[in-house]
Amino acid sequence: MKASYSKYILQFKTASGTSRGVMTEKETWFLCLQEGAKKGIGECGIFRGLSVDDVPHFEQKLAWVCDNIHLGKNTLLAELLEFPSIQFGLEQAYLSLKSSQPLELFTSDFVQKESPISINGLIWMGDENFMLSQMEEKLRAGFHCIKMKIGAIDFNKELTLLKSIRKIFGPQEIELRVDANGAFEAAESLEKLKRLSEYHLHSIEQPIKPKQWEEMAKLCEATPIPIALDEELIGVFDVTEKAKMLQTIQPQFIILKPSLIGGFGGGQEWIKMADKHDIGWWITSALESNIGLNAIAQWTYTLGAKMPQGLGTGGLFTNNVESPLEVSDGKLVYRSDKKWNMNLIDNLCT
Repeated sequence: MKASYSKYILQFKTASGTSRGVMTEKETWFLCLQEGAKKGIGECGIFRGLSVDDVPHFEQKLAWVCDNIHLGKNTLLAELLEFPSIQFGLEQAYLSLKSSQPLELFTSDFVQKESPISINGLIWMGDENFMLSQMEEKLRAGFHCIKMKIGAIDFNKELTLLKSIRKIFGPQEIELRVDANGAFEAAESLEKLKRLSEYHLHSIEQPIKPKQWEEMAKLCEATPIPIALDEELIGVFDVTEKAKMLQTIQPQFIILKPSLIGGFGGGQEWIKMADKHDIGWWITSALESNIGLNAIAQWTYTLGAKMPQGLGTGGLFTNNVESPLEVSDGKLVYRSDKKWNMNLIDNLCT
C-alpha cells in the first residue's frame, strides 16, 4: 500500500464572520491510499485557530503517516490521538479504499435512495442588514431550522434581529439556534441568556470560552435556554476526562465535529457517554470540502438522528469538489444523477 497527501485551499464565495474573525479561505488536506489499481481518499479538515492539531509540525505528521502506512489503521489511529483531523482523514481513506465506489463509505438509504438529512441553515455574522438578508434567503430556500452566529456585533442589534424574525415566524414555524463561539464573559452570560430566551430559542452553542468547567456547570444549571457544548470538546482525548467533563458540566447538548474530535471513533465515544447521561447531541461539519462533508453526512445518516444536523456548509466555497451532495428544501440530499469530479480527486491523489 502507498500513501500520499496534498494541500488544498478552499475559497469562500463571501467573507464569513464569526466571533473569532472573518474568513476568506479555508485550508484543508487530503490523504490518499493506493493499493494496486484501487485508490482511497480522506480529508484531514484542520481548522486553523480552532483545531487542537493546529501545530507547526502538522504537515510533518501527515508525512509520517504516509511513510508508516504499513503499520496499519489501528496502530496509526492510536499514534494520532493528538491529531484528530488526521485520524478522521485516515478513517475515510481506508473506508474509501475498501468501497466499490470510492466516495460511498457507508451503505444506507441516504446514498442509495436519496433519503434526505434535515439540516439547519447557517447565518454568518455581519451587520444587521447582511444578517437579515441571509435569513430571508434561508427561509426562501425552505429551511425550518436556522442557526445564527452571534457575539461579533452589538448584542442589542442581535436581539433586534431575533425580535424581527419572531414577529413573522413563531417557534412552531422556525426553530432558532444561536452560536456564540465563546463570545460571552462568564459574569454577564446568564443575563444575556435570559434576554435571548425571550425569543424562544432551541439552544445556544458555547456561550462562554471553554476550559471553565465550574462556570459552565453553573450556567447549564441556571440557564433558561438549553446549552450545547462545542469547542469544549476539542482537545479532550482521555475517556476518563470526557466522562468527568460531562458529569461536571451536565450540558443539555453536545455538538460533534468529526474533524475536531477524532473522526467516527471519537464521535461514537462521545455519543455513548452522552446517551448514558441523557445528553442530546447532533453532528456538525467544520468547513470541510465536499469530500469530508460527504463522509460526515453518510455517517450521520447511519446514526438515525432525528433533529436537524449542521451539514449545510458545502455551498460556501467557489472551488469545492463537484459532488452529488445538494441542499434542497432545508435538507441535504445525495443525488444519484449527479457525479463526483473524479478528475479533481485523481489530481489530489497524484
